[in-house]
Amino acid sequence: MPGWNATNIPDQSGRTAVVTGANSGIGYVTARELARRGASVVLACRSAARGRAAEVRIRSEVPGAEVEFAPLDLADLASVREFAKAYGQRRESLDLLVNNAGVMALPYGRTADGFETQFGVNHLGHFALTGLLLPRLRAAAPGARIVNVSSGFHALADIDLDDLDGEHGYRRWIAYGRSKTANLLFTHELSRRFAAAGSTIVAAAAHPGYASSNLHAGASKLEGPTLNSRVAAFGNAFVAQPASSGALPTLYAATAPGVRQDDFIGPRFGWRGAPVRSWRAKRTFDDTSGELLWAASEKLTGVSYGSLPR
Repeated sequence: MPGWNATNIPDQSGRTAVVTGANSGIGYVTARELARRGASVVLACRSAARGRAAEVRIRSEVPGAEVEFAPLDLADLASVREFAKAYGQRRESLDLLVNNAGVMALPYGRTADGFETQFGVNHLGHFALTGLLLPRLRAAAPGARIVNVSSGFHALADIDLDDLDGEHGYRRWIAYGRSKTANLLFTHELSRRFAAAGSTIVAAAAHPGYASSNLHAGASKLEGPTLNSRVAAFGNAFVAQPASSGALPTLYAATAPGVRQDDFIGPRFGWRGAPVRSWRAKRTFDDTSGELLWAASEKLTGVSYGSLPR
C-alpha cells in the first residue's frame, strides 16, 4: 500500500464500472483511470452537457477508452429508478459501483422527493441506486465491489434518526457530517449483510482527504460570493492536493487486492498522501445504528434489498 498510485491499478479488462458524479473532480479521475486500465465505464451524471463533455474528454485523454454517459439525478428517485432500469436493459452484470457523487454544506433545501438535500443526495440516492443495481452486481463474476465515498467530516456528527430531514435547527456542516456518517454506516451494514449471505461482493468506503474539486461550488452558486466561498477557493488553489491524488483512495478501494469488507481507505496523512486504511469514528461500526438507518432508508426510498439477510 505505501506509495500506491494509479499505475498500480490492476488490469480491469472485461470489467464494467458505474461511477456517479463522473463529470468532474474525483469522479472524473476515477472514471478515467478505470477506463485507462481497460474497464468499460458508465459516467452517471446529473448534467447531460457535462456528462457528455466528460465522455469526450476521457476519449481524448485515453484513446480507445470504453466510456459512455448515462443520466442520473440522485436528488430524484424516479431518475435513480430509470437509470437502474436502463442499465439492466443494456448490461447483464456490474463489477464495480462507485458511489462518488455528492453535495456539501448546502443551505437547507429538499430533493424532488422531499428529503433534506444533503441526506437525500449523499445517502438516500446512493442507497436506492445500490439496491436497484444489486442483481447486476450479483450477476458479475466474483470480485464485484461497491465503494461509497465518505469524508473525514463524518467526525462532525452522528446521524439523528429522529430528525433525518434536518428540520430541527438545521446546520449545514452538521448535516453534511451526518450524511457522511450515513455513508459509513451504510457500508458497515451492507458489509455485514454480505458476510451473512456468504456473498463475494465487497462493500468498502473511501475518502479523498482535502482535494481540489468543485464540491464547494454548489453552495457558492446558491449563496453567491461569501467569505466561506473565497476561503474554499484559496484552499483549493494553495492547500489541497489535486483531484488526481484525491481519487487514489477511491481507486485503491475499488481495485486493489486485499481490500476487505467495511474497509475505509483514505490518504496516509489524513488530508493528503498515498492511500492507507483510515481512522473512522467508532459510531460508524455500530450495528444497531446501521440496522435502524437501513430500515429507515428502505422505508423512505421504497427500495428493498430483497433476500439479503440481516
